[in-house]
This record gives sequence, structure tokens and C-alpha cells, in this order.
Amino acid sequence: MKSYLRPSYCFKPIIVASSLIISAGLPSFSANAAPELPSGEHAKSDVDITQPIKALDNLSSLKNEKKLDFSIPKFQHFTTNNGVPVIFFQTNQLPIVDVDLRFNAGSARDESIRKDSFGLASMVADLLTKGTKNLDETQFAEATEQLGIELGSAAYKDQFVINLRSLSESDKLDPALKLLSEVLSEPRFDAKVLERSKAQQVLGLRQMMQNPSYLASLTFNKTLYGPHPYAHPSYGTIDSIPSIETKDLQRFHDTYLVAQNASLSITGDLSLQQAKQAAETITKQLAQGKPAPKLPNPTPIKSSKWVHVDYDSDQTSVIIGQQGYNVSKDPTQLQRSTDFSIGNEILAGSGFNSRLMGKIRKELGYTYGIYGNMTAMQAPGPYAIKFSTRNEKADEAIKATLQTVKDTLKQGVTDEEFKLTQESLINRYPMGFSSNAGINGMLGVLNFHKLPDTYITNYIDRVESSNVNQANKALQETLTPDKFIIVTVGKPDIAKNSELNKLK
Repeated sequence: MKSYLRPSYCFKPIIVASSLIISAGLPSFSANAAPELPSGEHAKSDVDITQPIKALDNLSSLKNEKKLDFSIPKFQHFTTNNGVPVIFFQTNQLPIVDVDLRFNAGSARDESIRKDSFGLASMVADLLTKGTKNLDETQFAEATEQLGIELGSAAYKDQFVINLRSLSESDKLDPALKLLSEVLSEPRFDAKVLERSKAQQVLGLRQMMQNPSYLASLTFNKTLYGPHPYAHPSYGTIDSIPSIETKDLQRFHDTYLVAQNASLSITGDLSLQQAKQAAETITKQLAQGKPAPKLPNPTPIKSSKWVHVDYDSDQTSVIIGQQGYNVSKDPTQLQRSTDFSIGNEILAGSGFNSRLMGKIRKELGYTYGIYGNMTAMQAPGPYAIKFSTRNEKADEAIKATLQTVKDTLKQGVTDEEFKLTQESLINRYPMGFSSNAGINGMLGVLNFHKLPDTYITNYIDRVESSNVNQANKALQETLTPDKFIIVTVGKPDIAKNSELNKLK
């Protein structure tokens, strides 16, 4: 008879996913230490949360498990007259069209325009949708409202992304596409709007500098990447933002928002011919330009290091990690990254069954949540484990985290853990195709990195072909605890004989 454990009282981690942090390419959260269970129903002594719930055995859905029946959508490829590669997926379920236009740009390119111009790409993204040559900020806002469209742009570490969502009826879509074309070819970059945006940016940065999780991310990136462009904050600094001028915005635009540096994805209620017409409308006014040069690889980290930022708080924010790998279209590397994702889901995944959650939260009660993930980018991205804990438990929590990682690398994950995680990843994958925006986001990544369709279409095959030995090997070859960067922000009580003191 199967038995299912009653879930323990659940405390959701506090999510701090502001645009500042998301733009850095690092999902961020503040997972605080778990408090005492509240009084009331969940505190009744006659409820034993460790015992199986027998009634669950009567659920037919748990007895009649069927193999997942899921068909991957088929994508169509073509190129515009000025050389922009396009991926199109036709779906007529909703009268909506999603457009994803990406440029090989972002905060990693800021200093290619002017030294110390951190936050430039972010400022370009901010002003790009605040007016065109023919429309001031107010008129532009009125135009988007009248068309009922969503039009936005954002700058990440190594990508500059513009998204449009519109109804597919021609009286809405056609003017929406023309407006997007005007945004791309004739941005206004109004001086007064720029000054206001800079003031707002500085104010936002001052507020974020009071956020220990943000401080930890800044410190982690700076320590991990040193002189590499990934070290710099995507949203700039309090000192760099005021120095940005209109000519900087225009130069960034003219250098990077060009046809030879672009990729386009379209998903929605269009025929192939209509999609081709839409792509031409969007891109025909783009200057040809040149593709951006390849980003350099960061200098490898040679040894572990602890960096502390003193901050007056009852909690200590912690990031532990290293340089990871970059996006690759090599089939062997694709399989290896899939193997690693399975192993890491067991070690540090977002669910309550991961080893780190089991040890640091469930057993020791040091945190609300602890998670680790790999962010693959053009150059090797970061692998980061993040959590927050009470100051007096920081030393012990860090030690327990490191030991759990080392034990996993030494002993490996088990067959049972592997099979459960493998099945979970397969069953979760179709959820990414549940919306037009979700599909188009996948296509945007696929097109930007020039990955083969099999990156998406063969994902389930890669997961199914993996095995526990491959997952363990990928973990062992990727994670190097003796080279981990450890960042703490707060007032942690670190023992004099703590191993951390040897890493300063």
C-alpha cells in the first residue's frame, strides 16, 4: 500500500523579484528563517503531521498513472529581407499575437559605449517606449492605450528584449506593428524625460541598496566576475546613472539595435504569410549595422572566498556559488546540462523534496527556503545557492549547506530520488506551452542563442535518456565547493574557529 506523508505547515518564501534584480539575470528572493508554528488548528497536539494520510490511497488519480501524451508544437523558420532570423508558431486558439524581438546587447555592453556608463542599456530600454519622433510621451501612451496593446522593453545582462502583445485583428495589429517599427527606428529619447527617468532610477537604487538580498547579489556578481562585464549592475549605480546623456542612448541604439544584431519570434493567430508580412513591417526600418562581438569568458575562480557586507539586520542574506557554464548548442553539452539540471533539482531545487530544503529548513529550521540554480548565458553564467537565516544561525547554516553539497557530490543522488525528479521534470515541461507568451519566450531564447529546434523538441528525450550515473557525474564535474564564493550581508555571528574566517 502506498503511503503519503501529510505535508508540514507551509510557509512561503518572501519573494523579492524587482525589475532591478531580474535584470541582473539572477532570480532573487529573501527566504527568512522559519518562525514558531502559530497557535490554533495547526498547533493541535492530536494532529501528527508525520503520519501518512490513508485517505489519499483512495484517490483514483494516484492509482491510474498514464504516460504523458504531449506533442511539441512545430515551429517555422524564415528570414526577413534585411537578414533578421524569425521563428514563427501558429496558434489560432486566441485572437492574440505575441512578438519577441531580441538584440545581442544588454548591460554587458554598457562600457563599450562609454567607460563607467553602467545602467545605460537599462535607460535605453526605459526611454524606448516613452515616445517616438512623431509622438511625445503622452501621445505615445495614448496610442498604446487606444490600440489595447502591451509594448515593453527590458535590458538584461546580455540581452535587450522588446515585447509586443496585440489582438490579431488587422485594424489593431497593423498599427501596433507600425508603432513598434517607429519605436525601433525613430526613438524620441527626450531630454526632459531622460532627466526624470534618471532621478527615478537613482531613487529606486537608493531603496534597493537598503535591501540585503540586492546587496548580496551585487557583491556576489562583483566578486565572481571581477573585471568581466557581468560583474556590473544592470541597473547602474547611484554615481553612474546621473552621467548618462541623450547622446549615449542614441549611440547604444545605433550600435546594437540593428538588423544584424537582432532575432525575432512571433506566436499567435496568424498564417505564415501574415507572419512574414508582420516581420517585414517590424524590421524593415532597422539599420543593417553589425553583429555584436562575442563576450569574453570571465577569469576562472581559483579558490574559495568569503566576502561580508555589514548590514544592520536580524537576518543574514547568504549567496554561495561559482561560475557555471554558458549556453551551448553542442548535443553532448546539451545532454550534460540536462543531466546537471536533474541532479541539481535533487540537491537544490525549488521543491520541498530537495536535499538542501530537507536539511537546512526541515531538519535544522534555519530558513524558510533555500534554492540553487544555474543561469546559463553567452559567457559562463553563475551558479548560486541563496537563503536567509537568523544572524546567530548563519555560521551553522552555511556550514551545513556546504556539507550537504559535499556529501551529495561524494555519495551521489539515489535511484529513487532520480526517478521521482525525472518524472516530475517531464510532467512539468508541458506547462511552458500553456500560453502564447510562454511559447514565444521559449522561441525567443531559441532564436537569440541560435539553438536547434531540438533544444526544445527533444528536451523530454534528453531527460528520459539520462540516468542516475550521468546526473551524479554532471554534478561532480560542474560543482566545485573548494572554489565557492560565499557572500553574507547582515550581522552574522561567526565563530572564531569557523572555516569562513580562513576564506577572508
